[in-house]
Amino acid sequence: MAKISGRRPGRAATRLAAAAITAALVATGAAATSASASEVGDAPLFGLQGLNSSGTAYTYAPLGDGTISSRVEFSTGMTNLKFVGQVDNDADNLADGRWQLGTSGNIWYYEGNSPAKKIGYGWGIYNTLVSVGQFGGAEGGDLLARDAKGDLYLYLGYGDGRVTKRLKVGYGWDIYTQIAGNGDLTGDGKGDLVARDKSGVLWLYKGTGNQHAPYQKRTKIGSGWNQYNALFAAGDLTMDGITDLVARNAKGELYLYKGTGKAAAPYKAKAIIGTSGWNTYRLFF
Repeated sequence: MAKISGRRPGRAATRLAAAAITAALVATGAAATSASASEVGDAPLFGLQGLNSSGTAYTYAPLGDGTISSRVEFSTGMTNLKFVGQVDNDADNLADGRWQLGTSGNIWYYEGNSPAKKIGYGWGIYNTLVSVGQFGGAEGGDLLARDAKGDLYLYLGYGDGRVTKRLKVGYGWDIYTQIAGNGDLTGDGKGDLVARDKSGVLWLYKGTGNQHAPYQKRTKIGSGWNQYNALFAAGDLTMDGITDLVARNAKGELYLYKGTGKAAAPYKAKAIIGTSGWNTYRLFF
């Protein structure tokens, strides 16, 4: 079996990130009271995590003004991974655990100090996985998967890391080079997706909350997005209750696209939050 983790970071790591977020709120005055990070808004407050080629993962806490903290190491030995995705299963906006897909095609779930749970095999057929939050209307966080044919599948989460049998929810998604989604972009309380096509056009898929037809017809929301080699929906990095998007270019610069909550123009103008060195990370989660 491929080595998929050194330490067992599970809930300890996610709570480390949550503690960093809460500390950032207090330090910057972004929180008027000592309320927990989960009470700030309705978008996931996961912070930003990066995994480098040596298998070391770092977390960056949001500082409440659109910037992020210095990095903190929270796990090593995370090698031979194709995907890592945090998940909130109890709707408190803090991560409860995470899924990890190994190069062998096995998918595992980590939570707390318990041993990792193998929840599936044969997932090597997918070239893209996205932890999309509560996308299909159930309480637990869900997983979206795309195969090489461009077929799109939804796996509903049970809330304990396990997922249901897959539901086919789309086809033709091989036209997209990046898919991202984690939270509500349009202000209607339902999780949404964005997808970039091969020409660099960015499209919005508004969520419906219906597991059988989880998104509406796409709408164009931008062009020129081929300047980025990675797009990732990290939840709420500005602590205003609206999910945001991060983008990395070939020079290793990192940009924040702050969410507006409006479907017609879901992002504000980009703001640089990392000037160099971000190409060290091969996965964001």
